[in-house]
Amino acid sequence: MKLEIAFVGAGKMVSAIVNGLLTKNIFQPKEMACVSAPDGTSEKLAEATGIGSAETLEDLLLEGSKRLLLGCKPQQFNTLDTGLSEWTSSCTVLSIMAGITLETLAQTFPKARHLIRSMPNTPGQIGAGVTAYAFAGNADEDAKTDVERILGSLGKVFAVDEPQIDLVTAMSGSGPGYVFEFACALEEAGEKIGLEKDFARTLAIETILGSGRLMARSEEHPETLRNYVSSPKGTTLAALEQFAKGNFRKLVADAVVAARDRSLELSRPDA
Repeated sequence: MKLEIAFVGAGKMVSAIVNGLLTKNIFQPKEMACVSAPDGTSEKLAEATGIGSAETLEDLLLEGSKRLLLGCKPQQFNTLDTGLSEWTSSCTVLSIMAGITLETLAQTFPKARHLIRSMPNTPGQIGAGVTAYAFAGNADEDAKTDVERILGSLGKVFAVDEPQIDLVTAMSGSGPGYVFEFACALEEAGEKIGLEKDFARTLAIETILGSGRLMARSEEHPETLRNYVSSPKGTTLAALEQFAKGNFRKLVADAVVAARDRSLELSRPDA
């Protein structure tokens, strides 16, 4: 039976997509299958979800698939079997690999029906992600609907022009890492002022979680919300003045630029 979707890779993001597709009843387990490096991840995903698994990419695609989702590491892309061109004839190929351009995808999949480059993020594991995607060339509404149905299993979806994908990678793709790092810093700061470690961690996580929910539900700009808790000569203002002394916003901007530049570097064969 021809698969509805085949996955190359079986890591966290692929697992999140598979679980999302199953939860939303978009595809049945028998309509999906995966292959991975010989590290046992594809077997684990198959066992956990009921989808099929294959030992090689050739085995996976031998009977054909309507869609192929590339979820392997960008550095592994050039090691994929050159037979992909024939196996993916008239197939929709969707990549979630950072830095791999549509031009590069087109060189490997010249006969594909549609080529899509996308960038999800890790909150997609709980359906709270954000994903941007771009088509190679024009796509009809049916194709867009199909892609958004698949990527929507992770959370919110946005169509963009390809040059924006590297920018999205630096913002929302890598962004969870920035938030996690801030949570670690806040936890450590709590310990330094005398809070017990687990309690400091709980306070850090719940503060970030609650603040995010407030921003999402409020019509006010985050800067306005910040001002609401920054009373003159108050505790929050004292803390924010330290951020300003350390040029916090420039540090964040520099970090995002570094992530964007690395995404661009990954598009080079020697990256």
